[in-house]
Amino acid sequence: MAIGDVFTRHPASVGQTWLQHGRFALRISGTSALAALAAAVHAVVPALFPTTASRAIERLHAQIHGP
Repeated sequence: MAIGDVFTRHPASVGQTWLQHGRFALRISGTSALAALAAAVHAVVPALFPTTASRAIERLHAQIHGP
């Protein structure tokens, strides 16, 4: 395996360039981080963000796997 394959094999397997895949992965990680924060706050104060994390997870699932 050539060194470039480390960066391009997986993105190509999902029909993306390295840059497109990087942007997508960063969007997913940002959304996940915000959902985790909302869930942590919700754990302490259940009245806050009651559906924020679950809605974010549903959106992420649709973005990754389709509706």
